[in-house]
Amino acid sequence: MPVPVVLITGQLLTEAVWQPLLEAWPDRAVIVADNRSDDTIEGFAQRLLDTAPLRFALVAHAMGGFVAFEVMRRAPERVERLALLATLASADGPAQTARRQGYIDLVESGRFADVVEERIPILFPEGRRDDARLLGIARRMAAETGAETFLRQQRAIMARIDSRPRLHEIAVPTLLVWGDGDGIVSRAQQDEMLAAIPGARLAVVSGAGHLATIEAPEVVVPLLTGFLDGRAG
Repeated sequence: MPVPVVLITGQLLTEAVWQPLLEAWPDRAVIVADNRSDDTIEGFAQRLLDTAPLRFALVAHAMGGFVAFEVMRRAPERVERLALLATLASADGPAQTARRQGYIDLVESGRFADVVEERIPILFPEGRRDDARLLGIARRMAAETGAETFLRQQRAIMARIDSRPRLHEIAVPTLLVWGDGDGIVSRAQQDEMLAAIPGARLAVVSGAGHLATIEAPEVVVPLLTGFLDGRAG
């Protein structure tokens, strides 16, 4: 029987980002972890561990990657395989912290919609920023997330620790997935994780941005399915 899978995604995103995977895996035990109820990465990680099977594969996207690193610090023996999509291991620097505080200030002044519209373009490569389907999905996920949840997520991200010093301790098969049109995380950040995690593999999704699961499901679904089944990584 396939190993159970736990999916965890990031800010302003819902399980809709996983829809192609959920549709492709009707016979696989899949849990979509809660990315809404806490305001610390540690809280998200403990909630995930409290609700996950004893052993599972972890597929983490964006902010979910920060949670995944905390899971690996707390309970590495429970994770059989690790896939990290569109994420990074470092903590925020001063510029990133200032930008996030600006988002918080806007939301607290009642301008959540402005924050959403500012962020949506950087989710997608320049050539797909007028794609009505993708924009519609992104806007619906943001609306379903809402302002209060977004604030909790931002505060959790701002306070996260630098995970790079302990990446070498990750001892499970690890796959990094990155779209080469991602406007949020860089190739250099992928290479940094690739060099630090023993045996890790990087899959570059050509033409995809930050949401490769819905931008290029024809690539990402078989890639992750093969990895989870032990045929890659």
